[in-house]
Amino acid sequence: MPNTQIMDDIPVSFMEEDAIEEFMTRPCKALIDDLAELEGDIMILGVGGKMGPTLARLAKRAAPNKTVFGVARFTETGLQEKIENWGIKTVKADLLDTVALNNLPKPKNIVFMAGRKFGSTGSEELTWAANVLCPALVAEAFRDQRVVVFSTACVYPFVPVASGGAKEDLSLDPPGEYAQSCVGRERMFQYFSNKYATPGCLIRLSYAIDLRYGVLFDVGDAVFRGNEIDVSTGYANVIWQGDANTQILRALRHCGVPSTPLNISGAEATSIRWVAEAFGKRFDKTPKITGSEATTAWLVNTEKASELFGEVKVPVDLMIDWIADWIMNGGRSLGKPTHFEARDGAY
Repeated sequence: MPNTQIMDDIPVSFMEEDAIEEFMTRPCKALIDDLAELEGDIMILGVGGKMGPTLARLAKRAAPNKTVFGVARFTETGLQEKIENWGIKTVKADLLDTVALNNLPKPKNIVFMAGRKFGSTGSEELTWAANVLCPALVAEAFRDQRVVVFSTACVYPFVPVASGGAKEDLSLDPPGEYAQSCVGRERMFQYFSNKYATPGCLIRLSYAIDLRYGVLFDVGDAVFRGNEIDVSTGYANVIWQGDANTQILRALRHCGVPSTPLNISGAEATSIRWVAEAFGKRFDKTPKITGSEATTAWLVNTEKASELFGEVKVPVDLMIDWIADWIMNGGRSLGKPTHFEARDGAY
């Protein structure tokens, strides 16, 4: 369990993965109140990914009287049982199978998390099927529901670092087929939202942070191992995964027709060089930095989310403390690098 506590019962460090997930899924009063006002149960499509299990658990803890469904193919050994032990009602299904899709429950509220990123290069047709065809099938099947959709900040073009980040009304013109397919995902949900008056919200998420993966983990692990860190993409928005999941669930009460975009991440453009140097101080190592910062990056403006939900709970420097401690104590990596340094859209 966590060590001694600081501000608002936030842990100083974590000794085990169960403690990370327990803290990450503690609901705040605002989320509890929002879900209490939300009519109907909740179903999470694609619950088996990096964020899905904790989002489902957070929803159940915030709204224990609602049924929370979790749908996935469940290819990871033990994951389905783990989620069920948290009180989630699981359904094993492939969302590209129209028979299985149409046989799913139809609760009032849907969170769509399915998608494909890594491995896109060389298998582009699978990426387009997962990121465009699947959303079209889902949007048709759940046309009478309220749908919050996981998208990505990658739908935007690179913007000047000094710009304050892309706002939701910026034209979408991203590099690479993966990001283009993500635009396609949004367009499918917008098309069916217009066709059937389906309320929706498109979550343009930038870099959720866990101790076991994410931009901060990637940089910290590289510093600890003495690997090079390319700072060509010199800045990124990051957000604690618990804060991200909270805002995403609260977005169920802020859906529009057609489906409306919403940037979710930390407000500040965090310097990768600064992060590397911060880890270097904690590890007593000199980071091996290569390249120089470009004048543009994939950055988002989060003013709209801040107006809706307030400020995030966990600051960047505290996440760095946690991750440094986790790495030094031999904590497990999920083995899912973000490739934040890529500027050509190839993953």
